[in-house]
Amino acid sequence: MFPILETERLILREIRKEDSENIFACFSNNDVTRYYGQQSFQNIEQAEQLVEFFSKNYNEKRGIRWGIEGKGSKGIIGTVGFNAWLPKHKRAEIGYEIHPDQWRKGYTIEAVSKVLSFGFNSMDLTRIGAVVFIDNEASNNLLTKIGFQKEGVLRNYMYQNGIAHDTNVYSLLNNNKY
Repeated sequence: MFPILETERLILREIRKEDSENIFACFSNNDVTRYYGQQSFQNIEQAEQLVEFFSKNYNEKRGIRWGIEGKGSKGIIGTVGFNAWLPKHKRAEIGYEIHPDQWRKGYTIEAVSKVLSFGFNSMDLTRIGAVVFIDNEASNNLLTKIGFQKEGVLRNYMYQNGIAHDTNVYSLLNNNKY
């Protein structure tokens, strides 16, 4: 049973095939993908494949990704969740994106905070990591604001548009804050 999480303004729920259009709206937007390490989507089939990937990752216990939906709204505005989930080592990496129409409204930090709490309290994680392009000021600021510590720089770690980029690597340890 896929866990549904709720915050003051958001419902975090399973991503379904009918969310493909909203996924496409995010992942076809160059402002969203420029720090994502992948090319912008060109067609709806790519979004459908991503929805299937999220589902397969969850079923195989390698990750969990929620759709971010505003309460009282229909359709998701982004996604948030864990990649590289290794239950044996009690760790995962967090990832998220939100459509630019919803930027600077506090939705991302609200969703990320809820997912961190779930990770530590329900998934028994000890460590949650994050890998972020150095130039991604918004994401770097968000992570440090909620307590992540920068551990270092991974040089030429991710490619975007055929160019290697350095990334910051962060971690948050379970200190019962969440």
